[in-house]
Order: sequence, then C-alpha cells, then structure tokens
Amino acid sequence: MPRAVDGTRRAERRKKILKDAKGFYGRRSTNFRAAKDAVARAGVYSYRDRKRKKREFRRLWITRISAACKQYDINYSSFMNGLNKSGIELNRKALSNMAIEDPKAFSALVEKSKAAIGA
Repeated sequence: MPRAVDGTRRAERRKKILKDAKGFYGRRSTNFRAAKDAVARAGVYSYRDRKRKKREFRRLWITRISAACKQYDINYSSFMNGLNKSGIELNRKALSNMAIEDPKAFSALVEKSKAAIGA
C-alpha cells in the first residue's frame, strides 16, 4: 500500500503564510518559521488597530470641531449640548468637514447652538 504524505496541503499552508508575510523585513518574509510568528503578530496588531482607528478618528474630529468652535467663543461641549437641544443630529465627521470646508454653514450651526442653550 502506498505511503500517504501531506505534501500539497503542507506546501499550500506554507505558501499562504509566506504570501501574507510579503514585504516583511529580512528573513521574516522568506523563512517559514520566522514568517509564521510575524504573521501571527501582525494579525493581532491588525485586529487591535481596527478598533483603535475608529477611536483616533473620533478624537481628530472632536479636536477639529473644538478648534472651530473657539473662533466663535464657545467650547466644544456647550456646542454639542446646544446641537442636541435644538434637535440637530449631525455626526462628528460631518461637523468636522463642515468646519473645514464650509465655515458659513458651521457658523450658522454655532448660532443655533448658542440660541438653544441661551448663551
């Protein structure tokens, strides 16, 4: 009876790992054992940073909105409170873009916000 060997499956598995390690530095991209560890670590970073990216963008948008609000003598939290009270539901990404690209529209929002909180 012929001997069964794990040739093709093993080769395919290794090829897949080395493909994922393409562009890594040094032997991490060519040596299977080193590439396996590097790809595993990269996967952990990838998973973690997909969550972190959302957090960082939200921080950026808040910083931009806050900077734009300071020009109109209102702080970020008061501005957002006024928007909520006046029933304006715009997300932070849209507000950030508006502050940069359309200052007139943003100033109108600031005025509505100030009117809602009575400032």
